[in-house]
Amino acid sequence: MTAQIPTNRAPTTKPGHSLLRFVNQDDNIVQLVIITALVFVVMSALSPEKFLRYYNFESISYTLPELGLLSIAIMVAMLTGGIDLSVVGIANLSAVLAGTLFHSLAPGASSSLGLGSVALGIVLALGVGLGAGALNGLLIAKLRITPILATLGTSQIFTGIALVLTGGPALVGFPAAWNFIGNGKVLGVAFPFVLFVVLALAIGFLLSRTAFGTRLLLIGTNAKAAVFAGLDTERIVFQSYVLTGLLASIAGLILSGRTNAAKSDYGTSYLLQAVLVAVLGGTNPAGGKGSVLGVSIAVLALMLLSSGFQMLRFSNFLIDFIWGAFLLLVIAINVARNRRRL
Repeated sequence: MTAQIPTNRAPTTKPGHSLLRFVNQDDNIVQLVIITALVFVVMSALSPEKFLRYYNFESISYTLPELGLLSIAIMVAMLTGGIDLSVVGIANLSAVLAGTLFHSLAPGASSSLGLGSVALGIVLALGVGLGAGALNGLLIAKLRITPILATLGTSQIFTGIALVLTGGPALVGFPAAWNFIGNGKVLGVAFPFVLFVVLALAIGFLLSRTAFGTRLLLIGTNAKAAVFAGLDTERIVFQSYVLTGLLASIAGLILSGRTNAAKSDYGTSYLLQAVLVAVLGGTNPAGGKGSVLGVSIAVLALMLLSSGFQMLRFSNFLIDFIWGAFLLLVIAINVARNRRRL
């Protein structure tokens, strides 16, 4: 009788088993991939001569990042069970203040400003995002104001300040280097898309591989348990809204760079779309669940659908109606699925 010699080798896992485990862990990702593929196939069939053009996909790569960053910002706020309705206001205020700076530095010739002025404008815009996020965090985490009411109020404040600064019309004539943020290319790829991928990876790592992300999810899952676990919930919630403000300001940089303008009411439809993308991406509005990957796939599906609608000459009012109805449908489906699992 021979003795069996134990080994320290870990059991090998076949690639198929890893894929199956991933599917079981987050079936929402698989559903999103299927939805995206269906949207692509349907729109390609309805308008192949327009939808399948290279120009269409290149255009999407320039417009997707701004909505994608706003959607990730909404997701971060939702992870704690809150929401940030001021992201579009922050984005516009950041761009307007940067444009105001450029016009003050070179009246009538702001488009000729160099990299130093552009760097100063970027710092100012990001500072606005951090400050606006800190204000939201203070109202929600410290003063315990309901997130939807706090951010609705600050959204009006940010939009009002931008309106006062511009007087109504859009600020135009940004420096060429600033326009590169929204229209440039890196190795043939749209710079805004490259920036979005880098930021999405960074936020994904922050939420899934750091103590901050774990604590954020715990607060959204069970706030009382988080308190009993000794977590400083006020500080973590405060930091989450600072992060949403920063992401919103970066979205404002991209939007103003792409349009070469800044205005108090740019991207007003983005708020509804960002909430829709966050929920469609698997984010639980009650908190505790959400992923950057899900949001990224969802925003791609929505951009493909939006592009198809425009090529089919759908009315903008009809498109807004579809987004609203789609949001209610997704929420209803998610609620039904959660009840079935209980």
